[in-house]
Amino acid sequence: MNKKARTAAIQKNVIISLIKIIVAVIMFSPIIWIISGGFKTLTEFTTSTNIIPKKPTLDAYLYIFNSSNFFLYFRNTVLLMLGTGVGTLISSSMVAYPLARMEFPGKNMFFALIIGTMMVPGIALIIPQYIMFGKIGWLDTLLPMIIPACFAYPYNVFLFRQFFRSIPKELDEAAIMDGCSHVGIFFRVLAPLSKPTYATIAVLSSVYWWNELTQPVFYLNSEKWRTLTISLMTSFMFIKGNTFVVNWPTIMAASTLMIIPPMLLYFFGSGYLVEGIKTSGLKG
Repeated sequence: MNKKARTAAIQKNVIISLIKIIVAVIMFSPIIWIISGGFKTLTEFTTSTNIIPKKPTLDAYLYIFNSSNFFLYFRNTVLLMLGTGVGTLISSSMVAYPLARMEFPGKNMFFALIIGTMMVPGIALIIPQYIMFGKIGWLDTLLPMIIPACFAYPYNVFLFRQFFRSIPKELDEAAIMDGCSHVGIFFRVLAPLSKPTYATIAVLSSVYWWNELTQPVFYLNSEKWRTLTISLMTSFMFIKGNTFVVNWPTIMAASTLMIIPPMLLYFFGSGYLVEGIKTSGLKG
């Protein structure tokens, strides 16, 4: 490559890098605004648009940790994440196994029906589910969200099925020759090989339920089971005189704290996440 071509290539890389930096700054600017808002006073937040606080303060964070039920809401959210995550991992992988590795009449029809349920908007099921869970006494608990996860989510079944189909069936035949049943094949052969898919679904499920608001608002009424998303909507507001005031700095501080766990999940699970999505789409 001559000097002119090398210079052109360098200029092209510099321009592309600058464009990426500008796009990254634009995309990340709302996060910067949220983080800075947590260090402002309520007066400064409502009267100033500066990104950098004039007089940084930790009052919002001190209020969250000392005067609110943040740790109770955090516990409830973690319980919700763990319950739904474990439930969907076990049930979705077990439903996907016969659809991927076994032959039986109507297999494709059953899979089509499972995928077809993805076309039904989740919000359309809220009212009938609310009535049903109310009749069996599950309202104001985490059960209306955890128990349905134990009956497999269609998208997760799809991911597991696609990954299972990418594993050579010769492994099943070898396991059968060694005396394994289908249960043994699932737990001893396929499950250990499916760590990327398990990790992918675990991360996606955790992030979804960490940020979910609609279902907790419908099913949870008492302070005892309130989640972090509900607390952001209702807990940091107060009456001052005859005025209803939203404590925006506290909301920004709580939002900053809520950003951290999903970022850590992606940071530590990004390798599995990319590999799981890539390998789950190898075969149709």
